[in-house]
Amino acid sequence: MRTASPGGKNDLVQMRCVIVDDDEAFIKAAQSLLEREDVTVVGVANSSTEAVQRAGTLRPDVVLIDIRLGEESGFEVARMLANHELPSVLILISTHDGADYADLIAESPAAGFLPKAELSAAAIRRLLGA
Repeated sequence: MRTASPGGKNDLVQMRCVIVDDDEAFIKAAQSLLEREDVTVVGVANSSTEAVQRAGTLRPDVVLIDIRLGEESGFEVARMLANHELPSVLILISTHDGADYADLIAESPAAGFLPKAELSAAAIRRLLGA
């Protein structure tokens, strides 16, 4: 998400994101928040099948994945996406405390975890070290 500008400086490029969550109200709120902060939400998904399809087609920089995705596990969705070897960075999100899932988060292919209450472009960039 950084690119060399003609002057040789690194400029922050607008981040492209897919949100994977089964809560429509959260998706709308997160999309609105992130887009105000210069993150382009290029797609949303409500299931593992949609997540793989959207990420494969849209090639986002980041995929935000809810840990509790209805009847599905966000950890399984993250593994499915990682197995497709997409260039996207995977970030797990939840309303639950990350400590409750610490071992599963550590074992997952995700770059890390963000509580939904702390979701922001700045929090994503901090997690990515950008």
